[in-house]
Amino acid sequence: MLNNNSTTESPLYFGEGIVIAEVSLDTMRQGGASTGFLGMVESTLGKVGARLAGIAYLFLHYALLVAYIAQGGEILLVVIEKIAKTDLPAWVGTTIFAVLFGGIMYFGRPKLIEKFNHVLVFIVIVSFAGLLILAAKQVQIEQFAFQNWTGLTRSIPVMLVALFYHNVIPVIATHLQGDVRKIRQSIFLGSLIPLLMFITWNSVILISVNLDNIREITDNISQFDPLLNLRGGSGGECLGILVSVFSWFAIITSFIGFVYGLLDFFKDVTKSSTLQWQYALILFPPTSVAALNPNIFLHALESAGAFSISISGAILPALMVWKRRHNYENLYNYHRLVPGGKIILIAVVTIAILVIFNELFAFWTDL
Repeated sequence: MLNNNSTTESPLYFGEGIVIAEVSLDTMRQGGASTGFLGMVESTLGKVGARLAGIAYLFLHYALLVAYIAQGGEILLVVIEKIAKTDLPAWVGTTIFAVLFGGIMYFGRPKLIEKFNHVLVFIVIVSFAGLLILAAKQVQIEQFAFQNWTGLTRSIPVMLVALFYHNVIPVIATHLQGDVRKIRQSIFLGSLIPLLMFITWNSVILISVNLDNIREITDNISQFDPLLNLRGGSGGECLGILVSVFSWFAIITSFIGFVYGLLDFFKDVTKSSTLQWQYALILFPPTSVAALNPNIFLHALESAGAFSISISGAILPALMVWKRRHNYENLYNYHRLVPGGKIILIAVVTIAILVIFNELFAFWTDL
């Protein structure tokens, strides 16, 4: 049942998430079930919008699976090479990673996988805390001055990927029974906590890298990978291990989530419960791409953030709110969560388009 107790409060804007929340609440007011983002797009923007959302959804999941398999395989390969004491081709790590964790998901029961994922999340939290403690001992604030801040715009798509949660907002709105105050709080905290972790993580990495020998490692500072440098032990062996542990287990938990996301998508589209071909369709393409291009991690993240999230997390939600306000605002007590009227919606769409064009320009200049 929809709760309007807090409709008189001042509207708060927490990014595109609150735009989707407005659509979710309006869907519930009309008696619909606000449990699926793709369904909301189809009911508001029609089949064309639904197809565009579906393409963006698929591209996002496949691009991120490529990234996770490539990076997870790279970290796993380092461990295998140390144990085997021999060099191995990069495709070995990516293939083992995909087969190992894809196999665990295929053969494991859902409750077992859920418990397994809880253990992984616990390891991520503990390793993150340990990483912060160790890195705090060698913080060099002055190293911020040596960073290439002009390249910040290239990292925007990766930020979008790291902070993307918008597809779960319809479920949250339904779970909270349309309570506007609780939904706002959930979106605020759900945005703030990951944002603080994201900023802390990147700050720790940037100020923990020893810059004295970077010139000896590479002539191009912009191509220097501080994460790889720390994993190699430049900040100490313990810090290097914790960085690897945190990165690897965070990748595994994300991998599990996105595999399940595609499973649900294919089940809804095909109305089939045959797992064999679904797992093959989900894992074979990204594993092949990651094996052919082991260094694709960042490019895959950038592409997913610039195209998929800009479309599904910004452009489509803004268009849905615009259309629903135009169609329904005079028919009943339509409640706006997003302040600023059309100006904010135009700004959301404009920024998303600029992110897309910035990525296309960067891709063109890299050719």
